[in-house]
Amino acid sequence: MSVLHKYTVIAPVSLSIALFVSSCSENKVSQCQRLIRVVNAGTSLIDNNKGRQVITSIQLSKDLEFVTKSIKELNLKDPKLKEFQSGFVNIFQNLSQAIAKAGRALGATKTAEASESGREKIQKARTEIDSALTTATTLGKQSDTLVNQMNKYCSQPE
Repeated sequence: MSVLHKYTVIAPVSLSIALFVSSCSENKVSQCQRLIRVVNAGTSLIDNNKGRQVITSIQLSKDLEFVTKSIKELNLKDPKLKEFQSGFVNIFQNLSQAIAKAGRALGATKTAEASESGREKIQKARTEIDSALTTATTLGKQSDTLVNQMNKYCSQPE
C-alpha cells in the first residue's frame, strides 16, 4: 500500500526489550535496568504513535529527541553497556530525524494544489517519506540486533 495514501509516517519497528537479568551482579543489573527503562520509553512512544498524522509525527520526533537525551545522560559505568548506550543514542537520534523528515514531507502534501507543481510537490514528498520509512526500517533492524546483544550480555553472570 502506498504510504502517502495511508498517511503513515512510522515504519514497523520492533524495539521491544525484555531482559532476564537474574544472574547479573547488582551493579550490572541496575545499569541494565536503567538503560532498559529509557529505551522502553522510546519504544512505547513509537508503538503508540504508528500511523499518526503530521502533528503527531512531529511531536513524536521531539519526544524521541528527549529519549535520546535521556539515554545519553545515563551514568553507566559498565564499558559494554556504554557501547549499547551509544548504539541506542544513534538509533533514536536517527529515527527522530527520519520521523521529522517524513512528517514535514507529509505536511507538504496537504498544501499541494491540483496542478503540475502540486503533483511534483506530492511526488517529492512521497520520495522523502519512502526514504524516511526505509531508514526507520533499517534502524529497527539495527535496534533488534542491539537488543539481542544486550539481552545476551545482561543475562551473563559477571
